[in-house]
Amino acid sequence: MQTGRFVDLIHKKKEGRPLDEQEIQDMIRQYVAGEIPDYQMSAMLMAICFQGMNDEELTALTIAMRDSGDVADLSDISGVKVDKHSTGGVGDKTTLITGPLVAACGVPVAKMSGRGLGFTGGTLDKLESIPGFRIDLSEDEFLGAVRSAGISVIGQTGNLAPADKMLYALRDVTGTVESIPLIASSIMSKKLAAGSDKILLDVTTGSGAFIKDIEQSRELARRMVAIGKGAGRETVAMLTSMDEPLGHAIGNNLEVKEAIETLKGNGPEDLREVCLALAGMMLALGREGLSYEDGKKLAEEALDSGAAYEKFTAMVEGQGGDLSYIEDPGKFVQSACHRELAARGDGYISHMDTEGIGITAGILGAGRETKESEIDYSAGIIMRKKLGDKVQRGDVIATLHSASEEKLDRAEGYMEKCYTLSDHEPEPLKLIVDIIC
Repeated sequence: MQTGRFVDLIHKKKEGRPLDEQEIQDMIRQYVAGEIPDYQMSAMLMAICFQGMNDEELTALTIAMRDSGDVADLSDISGVKVDKHSTGGVGDKTTLITGPLVAACGVPVAKMSGRGLGFTGGTLDKLESIPGFRIDLSEDEFLGAVRSAGISVIGQTGNLAPADKMLYALRDVTGTVESIPLIASSIMSKKLAAGSDKILLDVTTGSGAFIKDIEQSRELARRMVAIGKGAGRETVAMLTSMDEPLGHAIGNNLEVKEAIETLKGNGPEDLREVCLALAGMMLALGREGLSYEDGKKLAEEALDSGAAYEKFTAMVEGQGGDLSYIEDPGKFVQSACHRELAARGDGYISHMDTEGIGITAGILGAGRETKESEIDYSAGIIMRKKLGDKVQRGDVIATLHSASEEKLDRAEGYMEKCYTLSDHEPEPLKLIVDIIC
């Protein structure tokens, strides 16, 4: 493809005709090299938004994005490596629990994660709330940590799928973020570049998820699974509910403390159920002949025996974290100010605006608005009531934690609107909504 005729490719996609593999490879290579201007690539992204891509196009696009930078080589680690990705939500601390669960059952976890940008921190921010914890290991240190502890979670390298970073920055300013094919290729390009043999996708759905409609969530899951298979990586997606925060804690060190309690066998039941399901599927992928149900049983044994907690402490120690904070979570920094949010009436909690609760956590200081923003690791929310709970006026719905009374004032007003009371008890949530293979 000649650079000057990229406009012909735009016309082709605008008319709904599929691009071939070579055209897609040339497009990504030339865009990364600066040979295709942003205004033309913006037109292509908009054409994809309107016309979509078939599975063959999408796989070719994702592989081209993967190959635009470094691809991790995990071959020095014995065994089948299984990666997990979550599309995110409120109170989503599953990696801190599922990773040690899977490692405790003999499947190595070599995970590269990103930072959070929004109302709460990402996995890396949660881990960095542990004093001393390093997420910037060298390649040799990373591989050594996995060989030693069976698990390591680090930050993505700067040159992992650079085409994705460039395209996402362009999508962000051209109104093309919310496109299922572009979301799928963005996620999967990084997962494929991370080097694991198999991939589990936790696709959240509901009021606190990136995609709230269940059918759109299914479509995203289906497209990502198709990409994984097309790229030669066995991939499974689990749809999990995000119609209320997962667990009770929202905010970085608050979530670490809840993860520690869960690994000790004392965590919230919903968090335990989701983590055991995710770990069970990762084990089924990583151990030949093991069923999903048997994988869940193994994970439950590792949780109840304390083996998963030991793996978590080994990971923390191996990456420079201060183990005294894990042994005594009361040492974590606590917010200077806190406030209890009281129920404004009687009834059952019948609905939660989970995204709104996440935004409340962001107001308190738990997230970042830009990459340069500083996170308050101790800020956040502890949910005292969950969906379906019966409350009376004055009962504590949640406790808000922040560094200032001014932030508490703003957050309290926002949080007041994030739950609905009803005279009727709602149906219990189905936490594992679907599995797509």
